[in-house]
Amino acid sequence: MYVRHLTVANFRSYESAELPLGPGVTTLVGLNGQGKTNLVEALGYLATLSSHRVASDQPLVRFGTDQAVIRGVVVRDGRETLIELELNPGRANRARLGRSPMQRPREVLGTLRTVLFAPEDLALVKGDPSERRRFLDELLVSRQPRWAAVRSDYDKVLRQRNALLKSAAPVLRKGSRYRPRPGEEPADDARASALHTLDIWNEHLAGVGSQLLYARLRLLRDLGPYLAKAYDEVSAGQSDAKLSYRSSLREEVAAAIAAGEVPELDTLRSEILAALEEVRGREVERGVSLVGPHRDDVLLTLGELPAKGYASHGESWSFALGLKLAAFQLLRHDLGEDPVLILDDVFAELDSGRRERLAAMIGDCEQVIVTAAVDEDVPSSLAGRAYAVRLGEVAERG
Repeated sequence: MYVRHLTVANFRSYESAELPLGPGVTTLVGLNGQGKTNLVEALGYLATLSSHRVASDQPLVRFGTDQAVIRGVVVRDGRETLIELELNPGRANRARLGRSPMQRPREVLGTLRTVLFAPEDLALVKGDPSERRRFLDELLVSRQPRWAAVRSDYDKVLRQRNALLKSAAPVLRKGSRYRPRPGEEPADDARASALHTLDIWNEHLAGVGSQLLYARLRLLRDLGPYLAKAYDEVSAGQSDAKLSYRSSLREEVAAAIAAGEVPELDTLRSEILAALEEVRGREVERGVSLVGPHRDDVLLTLGELPAKGYASHGESWSFALGLKLAAFQLLRHDLGEDPVLILDDVFAELDSGRRERLAAMIGDCEQVIVTAAVDEDVPSSLAGRAYAVRLGEVAERG
């Protein structure tokens, strides 16, 4: 799998740009702020429908315009497929596959798969749990695009349940002491109705949440061996990198999960329901859902110590890079083909030893796209096609 051509229009700093690509290594060289990261961000967006830099689409659309377009020609098994995305902040985005309109943009997922590593990925080690949850969920979708619908369903259920907890809080907190306003239901009836509705949303949350949790646990089980190998190769075997899952379920089940067990789907569903029942009082007081995949975390450890707070800067970089290289190897194994590997301003952050080891690890990848501020940042072993990027203009170098 590789991208043969990328086109952007009104994307970030670009009014328009064309980037011919091909198998092997392509390097985009330019000083910071010239637009090279915008191009690899567009490639990542084609694969994931999201940016690795911002949470919303608005910053992706060039200032003064109301729509951005990204097009990519993807080659798989000798056949070309055109992906086209229209980004319309405040309105629905649109997608075409082979020039045929898709009902939903997520229907293009799986056509292109990328693994992108950028300086922002240091947050996988040093940042909030949401960064690690996002990494897992995006990798799930890369393995099997159907998980995009499950993630979307879970987010919708969570929003609805949180809205109910907030709106019904006075009734649920005060019970029979609650005095309804004129025209409202009697207190006991109102409370019974709210509890019944909450039970319904508990069922929805447990149903979809157990699917997402089960998939994450299986993913971690599969990813662990690849991480250990990748970290050893990047860091020259200096420490033992491991992953474990920190669940918001009850203590006994959470401990089993942390030890690497993957309970059956029905068990997870029952445990989510039981945990929701236990924390109902606290949820009502706080107006938020306290149990489910959205409250979980992934614990990263080096040896016996958590990486967050204990790992050095170099170790943190190696761990984050190891996670992305492990994701690449897992996808390579699953798909029987290489995803596109994108390294955005990575080599400048690595010492010479890690640079050379990383270059050796990726030398056999079908397509690698590298960005760098200066040529000296890129190991000579990664020579290939090169482009100069300056003030939003892209020119091939001889």
